[in-house]
Amino acid sequence: MTDSIYLALDFSNKKTLDQFLESNQFQGIPVKVGMELYYREGPKIIESLKANGHRIFLDLKLHDIPTTVMHAMNVIASLEVDMVNIHALGGSEMIKRAKEGLVEGNPNYHTKLIGVTMLTSMDNKQMNEELLIPGDLTKNTVYLARFAQANGADGVVCSVHEASQVKKACGERFVTVTPGIRLVDTAVNDQKRVATPSYARQNGADYLVIGRSVTQAANPQKAYHQAVMEWEE
Repeated sequence: MTDSIYLALDFSNKKTLDQFLESNQFQGIPVKVGMELYYREGPKIIESLKANGHRIFLDLKLHDIPTTVMHAMNVIASLEVDMVNIHALGGSEMIKRAKEGLVEGNPNYHTKLIGVTMLTSMDNKQMNEELLIPGDLTKNTVYLARFAQANGADGVVCSVHEASQVKKACGERFVTVTPGIRLVDTAVNDQKRVATPSYARQNGADYLVIGRSVTQAANPQKAYHQAVMEWEE
């Protein structure tokens, strides 16, 4: 087990999740809880996972007016998760208020505030033509990382391919969380900017998020340990 790999728990309910974790002996590994599971089960799923020793990345990607995000973060702070994220595109005031909500909600616990830059399902053409954001995807990602850092974020979600550039721009202590992790010979699915665990480590990733390569594998435990081995070696 490593503290650097978060397994994405893309399950629709607690019963299915508990069966998966127990059958694969995944007690205590770091996990990512996303919208589907959190919206179905609520804060109790966080409490249950914490009671079983899991570190938690709460992946809700908040993006709303600053006051609303601040109040939401004030509530989330009481859950004492390791990381929670917002969209960096929400603007400077939203990022600042998110940080304020976390600090005021639980001044004795530091939950890392992570800004989402450009989703790993997005490519340069989509960014230019659909979102009407001009320029190069990597440069825009680095800009958003510096922007998030300037307004109080502890790190960003970015693809592996941008992680090293983010580190150069923001410093080694600024956290890079990289989804789109795939083991060799596994499907890319709807991700476009993907990479293996070993490449991620070489390219400046601090934390990996890996999901379907493990959860949909014929042998999830074996696939998880392969990811850990690739990361560590």
